[in-house]
This record gives sequence, structure tokens and C-alpha cells, in this order.
Amino acid sequence: MGQLTLILGGARSGKSAFAEALAAKSGERVVYIATAQAHDAEMAARIAAHRRQRPSHWQTLEIPQDVGAVVLAQPALGEVALLDCLTLLVTNVLLTACPDLEAMDEAACNAAAEREVAGLVTAVNASATHWIIVSNEVGLGLVPPYPLGRIYRDALGRANQQLARAADTVYFMIAGIPMRLQPEPF
Repeated sequence: MGQLTLILGGARSGKSAFAEALAAKSGERVVYIATAQAHDAEMAARIAAHRRQRPSHWQTLEIPQDVGAVVLAQPALGEVALLDCLTLLVTNVLLTACPDLEAMDEAACNAAAEREVAGLVTAVNASATHWIIVSNEVGLGLVPPYPLGRIYRDALGRANQQLARAADTVYFMIAGIPMRLQPEPF
């Protein structure tokens, strides 16, 4: 059974840098699972910058959706799998499941996100890999003033909870400082 470390935090809180440092510190073979898609020039530049800063010996898999199923179909995964990030994975899933942005079906969106995360947890449990998953915590700010934003925020919040329940270790990043969370049972 695999091990799962979840790293949460706000934008530019140091999540990715911390995740990459954890993966590198392991000394094991790392597979980097990228979920971003370059739909515009700015995102393409961000993806290129991320590629340049990763160690060249890390294998990269670009998997925008169905991560669990794709990984389970791989002949072998590294000893460490770093997925960056759940935030974009949920975005990709919601935009596919609910393409009509003006009339999104909240129940269908939530179900699609839950299926994606359940598949991911299945892949974690079926492997002997240490998974490190990065995700934004989007529930600490204002309530979005439009339905799409609220549906997204809620779906990602539920996805984060789903992964946190399955995780062995959870970190919360603030200003580049990792804080290990010790959950209380309830």
C-alpha cells in the first residue's frame, strides 16, 4: 500500500518547492505528474519554467485527467510520485464534466471531482509508491461572487478533504513555512 503526503496552501505559499524538496530528499526515483494544460501563452510559459527547475533525471508524466486510471495502467511508477497539482486536476475534470459554464450542474461537477479523487486514492493504495500531492486551499478567502467560482471552490474543498482523510501526512504551507497538521478524530 502506498504512502500519501498532502501539501496544502495558498497561491505562492511554497507548496511546489516544498514538495519537490521532499521528493528530492528521498533519494529515490521520482515521477513528476503534471496536470497543467497550456491553453494560453502565459500558462505555456509557466509550464516551461516548472520544467526547467525540476531535476532532469525525474520522469515527467503529463496527465490532465483520469490520473488514477492512467497510473494504474503504467508498467511501473517511481518510488516517489509527485502530483502537482490537484487544483488544476479538479479544474480539468470540472471543465470536461460541465462544459456549459453558464449553466453548470453542481451535482454532476461534484460527482466528477469525487470520482477523480477516488481513482487517485485507489492508485495510491494499489502502489508501493510514496505519493506527494500538492493542492491549493481555496476556502480561506472570500466567497466567489459568481456560481462557477462557488462550484469550483466547493468541489476543490471536498476533494482536499477526501485526500486529507486518505493521507498519512498533511502539511499546510504559509509564507514558505511548512506546518505539519495533526488531525483530531471526529
